[in-house]
Amino acid sequence: MCRLFCVTSDEPQSPMLALRALDVMREGHDGSGVGLFLTDLTGPFAELKDKPILSGIFTKDGLRRLNDFMNALGFWPLYRLVITTDKEPPPGTPKRDFYLIQVYEYPDGWENLDQEEKEFRLMMTRLQLRWMGEEKEDIIVFSFWPDVIMIKEVGDPLLVGEYLRLDRKELQARVIMAQGRQNTNYAINLYACHPFFIQGIATMTNGENTAFVPIREFLLSRGFPGYTGYQSDSEVFTHILHYALKKLGLKLEYYKHLITPLTDEEIKRHPNRELLRRLKLACRPLTIDGPNCVIGCLPDKTVFMVQDRKKLRPGVVGGRPGFYVLCSEMCGLDFAVPDRDKSQDFQPMHLDTVIVYPDRREVRRCSQMEPLPPLH
Repeated sequence: MCRLFCVTSDEPQSPMLALRALDVMREGHDGSGVGLFLTDLTGPFAELKDKPILSGIFTKDGLRRLNDFMNALGFWPLYRLVITTDKEPPPGTPKRDFYLIQVYEYPDGWENLDQEEKEFRLMMTRLQLRWMGEEKEDIIVFSFWPDVIMIKEVGDPLLVGEYLRLDRKELQARVIMAQGRQNTNYAINLYACHPFFIQGIATMTNGENTAFVPIREFLLSRGFPGYTGYQSDSEVFTHILHYALKKLGLKLEYYKHLITPLTDEEIKRHPNRELLRRLKLACRPLTIDGPNCVIGCLPDKTVFMVQDRKKLRPGVVGGRPGFYVLCSEMCGLDFAVPDRDKSQDFQPMHLDTVIVYPDRREVRRCSQMEPLPPLH
């Protein structure tokens, strides 16, 4: 299994909070890898909030190729944070040349693009860099998007965080997702490390998606270039959410109806029965088979948690107004928010979606049996 931790906070938090919480839950992961997703950034990144940020790992040659490629496209660097260290890496962690987090100015003419075209071009730039890097093994790119930083590495999460000095103020954020990986189904590959990301949407999963192949084939058949990669069976959760929100125009409450549709008998009793019947029929290939617990973040900074129908992976949500945590285990929640009202803690079951909106005032619980919000 893996362990998941997500915090959404009015006050900026350090990534080390998330990594220490993972360490508290370490019986659920073996320290083989860590992934971080940061958004609602602060400091110099907040001042450039609408500009795209590139996050990745580069060799010296890869950095030169990156600069040439981005210059040719018309992207010009505005701010960069380069993480290097002369210290010996933790056991199992490779020695890297550069961890780069760089903000760019858009090329000339991009101000005239509509939002959908701009988002598509940003995604394609990231994919082109990934393909370049896979060819020569000198570039690894995790994200290229405004107000998003991603850091991934092989090794024990807490030791990696201390090694890279991730407690630096520039990396504080109001939404942080972190996953401590257990190396189970796949070789250690940073593109197989959660959280996964596409066009402002991120998810991470604890579990095993045994329906991976039909889901992957359905997504690949959509003809959308971003549905690619799939070094992990959990990456499809991110792409299903993207497909629901961006391609079908659905709201978050519909996500659960795609991945874990109600039974036919339950649909008959639902107030939106005809819509759900058609949705289940059209999107049947997206039905997952777990067990899985999924935590995610939307472009507007809404965070959520869902379980599949087997409900065999732990998950709990708790906190207080202005500071909420979604994580795998109660001990992680106790570590991050010891002074909360524990009577308000909630462990979502197989019908539940738990949502914390960007205002962070409360935890919203919605059931698949409740009426759905209007589509428009």
